[in-house]
Amino acid sequence: MGETREKRNSQNGSLSQHSRDSEMNPNEKEPKAAVLHKNVGLISGISLIVGTMIGSGIFISPKAVLEGTGAVGPCLCVWAACGVLATLGALCYAELGTMITKSGGEYPYLMEGFGPIVGYLYTWTTVIVLKPSSFAIIALSCAEYTTAPFYPGCTPPPVTVKCLAAVAILLIVLVNCLSVKLASYVQNFFTAAKLLIIIIIVVAGIVLLAQGNTQNLKDTFKGASTSFGSIGLAFYNGLWAYDGWNQLNFITEELKNPYRNLPLAIVIGIPMVTVCYVLVNIAYFTVMTPSELLNSPAVAVTFGDRVLYPLSWLVPLFVVFSTFGAANGSCFTAGRLTYVAGREGHMVKILSYISPKYYTPSPALIFNGILGIIYILPADINTLINYFSFAQWIFYGLTALVLIVMRFTRKDLHRPVKVPLIIPALVVIVSCYLVLAPIIDQPAWEYLYCAIFMFSGLLLYYPFVYHKFGWTRRVMRPITMHLQLLMEVVPPEKTE
Repeated sequence: MGETREKRNSQNGSLSQHSRDSEMNPNEKEPKAAVLHKNVGLISGISLIVGTMIGSGIFISPKAVLEGTGAVGPCLCVWAACGVLATLGALCYAELGTMITKSGGEYPYLMEGFGPIVGYLYTWTTVIVLKPSSFAIIALSCAEYTTAPFYPGCTPPPVTVKCLAAVAILLIVLVNCLSVKLASYVQNFFTAAKLLIIIIIVVAGIVLLAQGNTQNLKDTFKGASTSFGSIGLAFYNGLWAYDGWNQLNFITEELKNPYRNLPLAIVIGIPMVTVCYVLVNIAYFTVMTPSELLNSPAVAVTFGDRVLYPLSWLVPLFVVFSTFGAANGSCFTAGRLTYVAGREGHMVKILSYISPKYYTPSPALIFNGILGIIYILPADINTLINYFSFAQWIFYGLTALVLIVMRFTRKDLHRPVKVPLIIPALVVIVSCYLVLAPIIDQPAWEYLYCAIFMFSGLLLYYPFVYHKFGWTRRVMRPITMHLQLLMEVVPPEKTE
């Protein structure tokens, strides 16, 4: 007995000593709260914007923009106009993001301005269709460029491309689940890689222009299209290449000093991308006629074969880097929207849980990855792009309208960034044009299907979100518990 008591006293003494040492040791790490932490700085923010915008679009969309405009001059004008429009839209988001410092992109702004139904319809459409389809499109582009060298002179088998795209999605989801910092490092590396290949293409184009290769840049407006809908579709495909200008608003809560870094990253990142895109398109036209560009299966690869031989293999390699980085950025932000929607009760609760070990919203990331793999199954990338753009620009326009409405209804809110009202008004007008022009010019069933899907979310909203029937909780509680144990995640802590 005495020996046991002495042993216990010795243990208590050692525990007390350990506690005192822990208190005295300033380097001892305190346990972090189970929330998403502010790990994204200015450089990572710029990398996220630039890295998500410069993906597959500049290597795929030049053909579609040229088809819609019909000539080189209007094609270059559309690319420049898309950059201006993306910048104007991003300035609106800079005001909203510094006024309402919540993650989730358009979601918190639509909730604040128009109420929960519009916010829910946004999350329903974006989480279920827009984000995962975007993820799938970029992953497919990455897979196409990866497999192309192994099938010279012919098209890679669709099964091979889709399997490789699925592997890319799984790898990206794994990286994002393991660490926010690791995902940021991956984003920074691949952003640097894609800027390098763009610089190579632009410099090669400047050299060719200096050598007199300007025949495709003369009389550039001859044969231009004047169709209302065709120009709208050209803008669709151009803006698809610029998509990502709003990505930083999805992670506002993880951004260091958002009042400074959010607008600064936007002002630096988007004009940089615009200049790159216009110069890259000019470089393409120094070696390809419009008809050759339209017939090229991969515009950037054709450029590399003609200009950079014997180092032409660099182009497809860096395009793979570019698309992989864009897919990583898309996954990073999509997970945050799904996480916030789950936290607000507009998605199942398990999607708002986070890993207490890695401090990442792993259930939301995994959910987005699963949907992305499902969207790989359809084959036609252009149909997916049109479907994506039609719905996305409805919400871009509504978000710009929120900014106008809140200038009159919420004058009390602090606005570190304040843009002239003409800018959101212009974004609303252009959004209406981009939504309505293709429907009026070339009506297609896909637009109707998109609208039906968006409003079908109300069938789930009233029983599961608005009324919250007791039986739904009884069904979901054991499912949530088992998924929580399986993925080792916990509900986010409430912190001020």
